[in-house]
Amino acid sequence: MPMKRSTATLRIDPEQLKALENISKTEGLAVNELLRDAIENYLNRRDRSSFEGTVSALRAYRKQDPEFKRALDEFVEAEVGLEDPLECELIEAKTHEQYSAGPVQRKIRDILDS
Repeated sequence: MPMKRSTATLRIDPEQLKALENISKTEGLAVNELLRDAIENYLNRRDRSSFEGTVSALRAYRKQDPEFKRALDEFVEAEVGLEDPLECELIEAKTHEQYSAGPVQRKIRDILDS
């Protein structure tokens, strides 16, 4: 089943449009295909850089607090100092192993375990 598409208006400089038309002729692709590819590449690059930034931040944190002592102290402070509406309530939850981790979760677990 083809993906549903939306229509959008794009305002660009005449020189940019001319360049796109030239590339379109050279590559045998419609201008809108070139623009869709460019948008997809941009979004993929942003997703990747966002993920890489998160991984870098996790690594930096791991170096600063290798045994997570500060994180554990902050957790204990929050646990003691904040009201928990579910305090003493039995909650059945899946264990860490019962969740099927996706690629991002697996990568983060690998980084934290290294």
